[in-house]
Amino acid sequence: MYLGALAAVVLASCTARSALPGSGAGGGPGPGNGAAAAGRTAFTVLASGDVIPYPSVIEQARRDAGGGAGESGPSGTGAPGAGRAGPAGAVDHDFRRILAGVRPAVSAADVAVCHLETPLGPEEGPFTGYPLFRSPPQLAEGLRDTGYDTCSTSSNHTLDDGFAGVRRTLDALDRAGVRHAGSARGAAEARRPARLRAGGAEIAHLAYTYGTNGIPLPGGRTWAVNLLDPDRVVADARAARRAGADVVLVSLHWGTEWQQEPDAAQRSLARRLTAARTGGRPDIDLLIGTHNHVPQPYEKVGGTWVVYGLGDQVASFVPAKFRGNEGSMARFTFVPEGDRWTVRKAEFLPVHSDTGPPFRVVTATAGRFPEVRDRVRRAVLSRGAAADGLTEGR
Repeated sequence: MYLGALAAVVLASCTARSALPGSGAGGGPGPGNGAAAAGRTAFTVLASGDVIPYPSVIEQARRDAGGGAGESGPSGTGAPGAGRAGPAGAVDHDFRRILAGVRPAVSAADVAVCHLETPLGPEEGPFTGYPLFRSPPQLAEGLRDTGYDTCSTSSNHTLDDGFAGVRRTLDALDRAGVRHAGSARGAAEARRPARLRAGGAEIAHLAYTYGTNGIPLPGGRTWAVNLLDPDRVVADARAARRAGADVVLVSLHWGTEWQQEPDAAQRSLARRLTAARTGGRPDIDLLIGTHNHVPQPYEKVGGTWVVYGLGDQVASFVPAKFRGNEGSMARFTFVPEGDRWTVRKAEFLPVHSDTGPPFRVVTATAGRFPEVRDRVRRAVLSRGAAADGLTEGR
């Protein structure tokens, strides 16, 4: 069943990076240009943190689309005011300007991975914030135009809008041409990873979450969200490898919110997953963590890179929680070695959600937001990753 379903996805992977808008500069060889036949070449994987559009972010996206200012409900849970109306009462939102500051780095990667934390609502809204999120469907287009190829969709908020929200989110990503892993509209879809290709390598992307904030899985649809069970993660990774994946990327929504240091459960699970091997070969090539809101360290565990937590990519926390507006982007360069692919270069890039106005996501450098850059740098390197070769990217 798994192999049969995955075969169709392998064929679909022929529309990978080179066919996506915004994937020009720096993009690796796409399928159909002889990459696999001519030989394997190095490629880059970039991953970024949680995309959580709070009402203030949604309002900025409406303004960027030409809409006027609106009002949010108490505690950020209300739907912002009206913007420019589209067909059948739809409201336009433009997230491209919000993400323009990181687009150069994202679009230059051969494979770019985002984490879409919130479900997407219908065109007409309403759109809401914490505790039950519902984001504009145009967010999918904004992620695509920024250069993202695949998004993890399993989080503690995946079921905030029920199964209808799961379906709507994946439909919107499909329309935008962005692959996804971690939630599903059917049992067959749940059994297969997102499939991509770069540098002549077949890449599988899997994603899991520790839970769904107590919201039960929809009746009869236990497959709707991938829950984090280490035995299942390893089994899925091995199945992906048997189905032809050269590189297996795993996104994990885990850990303790607002805690920079990875907790005991994260460290234990990282050791267990990186120790999993078949025929002496690691079953998982990279672990990418989200959920914590603050940047967490990177560490090489058992020879495999683990990003415990990327922090947030798109968020707008109040000043008292300023660390929730900071994060990192991880960039790894994979190279072929014999019949395997290994990481030759590991990098991080500090990022910051500048609440403005206007709200914009930017890279933090020594010349712009130096305090943010220094805090992120200290967090990322706090478990000695520099000794294993992790450097700050440009």
